[in-house]
Amino acid sequence: MSARRLPLRLGAIALAAALAACSTTAPYQAPKVEIPAHYAGDASSNGSNTAWQVASPADAAPRGAWWTVFDDAELNTLEARIDVSNQSVRKALANLAEARATTDYQRAGFLPTITAGVAQDRYRTSANKQGSSLAGKTIPDYSMGVTATWEPDVFGRIRDEVTSANATAQASAADLEAVRLSMSAQLAVDYFNLRSLDAQKQLLDDSVRAYSRALAIVQDQLRNGAIDASAVAQAQTQLDSTRTQARDIDVSRAQMQHAIATLIGEPASIFTLPPVQDTQASLHLPTIPPGLPSQLIERRPDIAAAERRVAAANAQIGAAHAAFFPNLVLSATAGLESSMFAPWLSAPSLFWSLGPQLVGTIFDGGKRTATLHAANAHYDGTVADYRQTVLTAFEQVENNLSALQALADESTTQQRAAQAAQQALQLTTNRFNAGAVSYLDVVTSQTIALTNERDAVVIEGRRMTACVRLIEALGGSWNASAG
Repeated sequence: MSARRLPLRLGAIALAAALAACSTTAPYQAPKVEIPAHYAGDASSNGSNTAWQVASPADAAPRGAWWTVFDDAELNTLEARIDVSNQSVRKALANLAEARATTDYQRAGFLPTITAGVAQDRYRTSANKQGSSLAGKTIPDYSMGVTATWEPDVFGRIRDEVTSANATAQASAADLEAVRLSMSAQLAVDYFNLRSLDAQKQLLDDSVRAYSRALAIVQDQLRNGAIDASAVAQAQTQLDSTRTQARDIDVSRAQMQHAIATLIGEPASIFTLPPVQDTQASLHLPTIPPGLPSQLIERRPDIAAAERRVAAANAQIGAAHAAFFPNLVLSATAGLESSMFAPWLSAPSLFWSLGPQLVGTIFDGGKRTATLHAANAHYDGTVADYRQTVLTAFEQVENNLSALQALADESTTQQRAAQAAQQALQLTTNRFNAGAVSYLDVVTSQTIALTNERDAVVIEGRRMTACVRLIEALGGSWNASAG
C-alpha cells in the first residue's frame, strides 16, 4: 500500500466509525392508553380520582407462589409440578431460548467476519489464446488465504435489527410468564372444580343413604297397609334419580382429574387424586385487594409482551429506512499462492488486498418502499394489539370483581335458602309420619332441600374459581413483596 493511499483509507474507516452511531429509527415511546383511576367493581374504592403513575414494566418480577393463599397443601404440591412437567411451559421456554439466540445472531453483525481456506487446483489455458505465456499449459495452483470483512453500522441497520430482536426476546420472556400464570391458574380452577364435585358427590351419597332408609320405611308401611303403593313408587323414583345424579358426578370428576393430569404432565391413566372428606370446610377464600389500574399495566405479562412487540416493530421501521442508504464494507485478504508446493511458504508467494467498498441500490422496483410500508403497518397493528390487550385486562378484572361481589351475596342468600329447605323437609316428614300429608309432599321437600344444598356447594365452587381468575387477571400477585 502506498503512503499516499494509506491516509485516505484510514480516513474512510474513521468516518465509518463516526457514522456508526447514526440510526434512522424514531425514538421509541410506549403507546398511550387510557387508564381509569380505580376499578368500577372494587368495593373498597371510594370513587375518588386517585392519581396514577406512568407504568414501568414489572412483568419480570417474581410472581411468587400465589396459590398458597388458598392454604391447600394438595394444591401446592400440584402447582409445584407445573414448571417441571407442563408441556406448554416447556414450549414457551424453548421459544424464549430461540428468541435469545436470534438476538445473539443479530448482535454478531457488529463484528467482522473472518474466513480461511486452503485449496489445491489444476487448470489448463486454451492453446488458441494468443498473447498468453500460459497458452496450452497445465498449471497446478496451491493457495491458502484469510479474508476479513466488516460492515460498519453507518446508518444503524444492524443496531435496529438487534434492538428488534432483543425486544422480541423480552416479549418471549413475558410470554413464558403469561403461560406459567395461565397454566397455574387453570390448574387451580380445575382443582377447585374437582373439590366442588367432591362436595356434591358427598351430598348426593348422603342423600342416597337417607332415601334408601326412607324407601325401607315406606315399604314396611305398605306391607302393614298404612299407605298405598304410590308412596313406594315415589320413594323409589327419588332414590334412583339421586343415584343417577351421583353417577353423573363421577363422570365429571374423572374428566376433571384427567385435565389436572395433563396440566402437570402426567398420563391421565396413571394419575389419581383421592376425594377429600368435608371438602367445604377445607376451602379457604382469601380477600384479594385489586390495587390500582396503573399497577395492572406493570404486572400483567401479556401486556408487557404486547408492549415489547411494539418496540420490536418500531425498530424494524428503522431497519427498513436504513435499506435506502448504501452499505459500506471493509475487506482485507492475505495469503500464499504458488504453482509449485515447494516454494509455497516463501515470501514471493505472499499476496494481499485491502480496501473499502460502498454499495447502494439505485433501482429495485419499489421493494424497499413496500418493505417500509409493511413495517409501518405492522407497527400500527402491534399498537392496536397492545391497546386491545390492556382493554381485555381491565375487562377481566372488572368481570371477576363483579362476580366475586355477586357470588358473595348469592352465597349468603343460598345458605339461608338451604337451611330453610332443610327445616321444611323435617316438618313435612313429621307431618307425613303423623298421617297429615302424602309421601309426595315428602318427595317434593326432599328435592327442594337437595337442590338448594347442591346450589350452595356450586356457588362456593364458583367463588373459588372467580377468586383464582381475579388473581390471574391481576397478573398473579397483588402485594408489594410479590410485585
